[in-house]
Amino acid sequence: MSNTVPTHIAAALDLIAKKTLEDETTIGSAFPYVTHPDGSWDTMSVSISAGYTGENWSHGNWFCGFWVGLLLTSYLHTRDEKYLQLAADRMVLVEERASDGNTHDIGFIFLSSAMPFYRITGDERHRATALRAADKLRSRLVVTQRGSYVSSWGPMTDPRGRAASAIDTMANIPLLYWAAKEADDASFRLAAEEHAKMTMLSFNRPDNTQYHAVEYDTTTGERLRGYTYQGAHDESYWSRGTGWAVMGLAVTAANSSKVDYLSQAIAISEKWFEALGDKPVPPYDFDATGDNVPEDSAASAIMAAGLLDLADLHPDEAVAAVWRAKAEWLVEGLCGDYLATEDCHRGILKHGCYSEPHKIGPDAAVMFGDYFFAEALARLAFPGMFIEKYDRLK
Repeated sequence: MSNTVPTHIAAALDLIAKKTLEDETTIGSAFPYVTHPDGSWDTMSVSISAGYTGENWSHGNWFCGFWVGLLLTSYLHTRDEKYLQLAADRMVLVEERASDGNTHDIGFIFLSSAMPFYRITGDERHRATALRAADKLRSRLVVTQRGSYVSSWGPMTDPRGRAASAIDTMANIPLLYWAAKEADDASFRLAAEEHAKMTMLSFNRPDNTQYHAVEYDTTTGERLRGYTYQGAHDESYWSRGTGWAVMGLAVTAANSSKVDYLSQAIAISEKWFEALGDKPVPPYDFDATGDNVPEDSAASAIMAAGLLDLADLHPDEAVAAVWRAKAEWLVEGLCGDYLATEDCHRGILKHGCYSEPHKIGPDAAVMFGDYFFAEALARLAFPGMFIEKYDRLK
C-alpha cells in the first residue's frame, strides 16, 4: 500500500482486515448484519429472502454482499490471496440470490460483491452473476402516467409491493447503470434514470429533506402518502436517507451526463450538513426527541461514500474539492471516535442504528455501515481499484 495513505485510513483498513479474517472462523456459512449488546455478531442465512408474513414485511438477508465487499477491501489493502479465496467461497453462497425477485436489495447485494469482484479479477462468472441480478432489478420497474419507479419490496404480483418505493432504492440503481454498459443495453440506464427522476419528484420535500418511503397510485403515479419504517415519524428527517439519495443522484449524473443531478445532490447535502452541525455523526433521525436519541454512524459512512462520487464527477474542480473535503472530514471523524477497536466488539463502526422503531440494533455495528465505511476508505486509499468509476462531467 502507498505510504501516502493517511495513518487513520490505514489503521481503519488494518482493523477491517483483522476482524473479517478472525470472524470467518466463527460465523460459519451465515452472514453478519448487526451486533448484539455484548458486541458479538447476529447472523442470518443467505437463503432468507424478503417477504410478507401476513401484513408484516421482513427484509430478509439483504446484506450478504457487504461481507464479500469487506473481504475484497481487505484483499486490496493487504494483497493477501487468502482474502480473495474467502471472498470467492462466500460468493458461491451469495450467487443464489441473483434470481431473487422479491426485493430491490438485489442491487445492494451484488453491487458490493459481484461488481467489484469482476473489476478486481476479471472473472466472467462474477460479471454474469451481476447481470442476472440487474435483470431482476430492472423487472421491478412500474410504469405509470406520471413516470416510472423501481418497486422496493415484495413480489411484483403483490399490489402492496408494486405500490411501494423507498429512498434506499437510489443506492441500488448503480447496478442498473453498470449493466447498461456491460450488456450494451440502454433499457437498464433508462429504467434507472426514470426511477431517479420519479424519486426526487415524489420523495424530496420543499425543504430538501426526504421521505423514507412512498406509496404510489400505480396507475396515475401520484404519491398517496409518504412514510417511514426506520425514522421517528412519517414527516421526520431520517438521516440515513439523504446518503442513499446522494449516491443515486451522483451515478445518475454520470450516466446521463446531466449536471443537474449533481446540483440536486448538493442541495440535499447542504441541508444534511446544516442539520448535522459540528459533529461527524448525526442522530438516527434529525427530528427524534427524548432522552438518549441513538446516533447513526452508518448514515455518515453512506454520506461519505456518496460525496466521494459527487466530488469525482463534478465539472467544477473547486466545488468538487469542497465536497471531497467534507467526505474526508466524515471519514476522519468516524476513524477518530467510532472505530470498534475492542476485540469483544466484532463490528467496525460503533453507534450505528439499524432501526430504532423496531429496536433492531439501535446502538450497534451494522453491516451496511461497515461496508460503506470500507468503500469510502477504499476510494481514498486505492482510487479506481474497487468500484466502477466515471469520468468527470464536462
